[in-house]
Amino acid sequence: MRNVPTHATTPLPIVLAGARGHGRWHLANIRRLQHQGLVRLAGVCELNPLTDTELEAFAGEMPEQSGDFGALLDSTGARAAVICTPIPTHTALALTAAARGVHLLLEKPPAATFDDYARMADGVREAGIACQVGFQSFGSHAVPAVKELVRSGAIGELKGIGAAGAWVRDDLYFRRAPWAGRRRLGTTDVVDGVLTNPLAHAVATALELADRGTAEDVLSIETELFRAHDIEADDTSCVRVTTTGGLPVTAAVTLCAEQAGEPYVIVHGDRGRITFWYKQDQVLVQRAGHGPEETVHGRSDLLENLVGHLVRGTALLVPPERTGAFMRVVEAVRTAPEPAALPQDVWHTLPAGTGDGVRRVVPGIDALVAAGADTLSLFSELGAPWARHSEVSTP
Repeated sequence: MRNVPTHATTPLPIVLAGARGHGRWHLANIRRLQHQGLVRLAGVCELNPLTDTELEAFAGEMPEQSGDFGALLDSTGARAAVICTPIPTHTALALTAAARGVHLLLEKPPAATFDDYARMADGVREAGIACQVGFQSFGSHAVPAVKELVRSGAIGELKGIGAAGAWVRDDLYFRRAPWAGRRRLGTTDVVDGVLTNPLAHAVATALELADRGTAEDVLSIETELFRAHDIEADDTSCVRVTTTGGLPVTAAVTLCAEQAGEPYVIVHGDRGRITFWYKQDQVLVQRAGHGPEETVHGRSDLLENLVGHLVRGTALLVPPERTGAFMRVVEAVRTAPEPAALPQDVWHTLPAGTGDGVRRVVPGIDALVAAGADTLSLFSELGAPWARHSEVSTP
């Protein structure tokens, strides 16, 4: 392992693997931190190199480019890397970095299968490198604030956690990449479903607020997976995780919403509830004997936190072990029966918000998703006529 500095000296040389799509956000964030003198973009790993226009913000010091991640880490002397590539590539690239002592920010989901996740986690631990998983909501200062409210008994005894996500995605979204909306490509698992990728934060944040984020915290998982779009994976689904302490954690999500809404997590107590809109860092506390209390919190950037960990020993916000329970959910979705196609009479199409695409809408799904989070119930238990209960998965 390369030596970890104990104080800031020179900017940390960093390589970005996957700089298009969501990778553009990472590129801009690296530029922000480079401007602060914390990092330096040393390399970009893309099969098709970025153009000068795409890299114009780095015109003063253009990064090296290569489609070979390992070779690029070697030639640049990178100390850290951001991996924002297709899900099935995460484990191999993470282990490539680990073998070179290069620290990581690894996009979510960390892997497509639990075995790959375990292999990755073991590899980075044995290499002694720092690995941060890209669940950005864990950087919200609302997360420890909500946990402290629960610990203090503000809402009484904890009864369960619910999560809801109602998003709109059109048919072009599922054609953005060969792996989009797929459960597998040939023999390679992809698991690009609504629970495991676009609204993965809803699931992971609910487990985090339950303080049950490790793989060992999961007793059983119930899934109900459906699709309105003509895809392999699920776009309208719910899951209920029962923790080893018996606490239910339920998430109900869709990409076929009537109206796009902000996803949120509800922490249920026997004397009140806490609602957390995790993309907005907004918290609403409702409890017996008090008026509603609303607060907005700050947020720590995950890459900046990783740099702080390497330079000052700051604790990592999202080490791999804190995503083990989420990966149990990924595995349950991966091994569940194929998502059921919703009957054509329960959805209709509307024009996409932009471009020439169309989107599929399931009438009533917004209310159903909200009810799932509110009552900790699955779609079948809420009386959805198209819903059927899936098998229970026990890790």
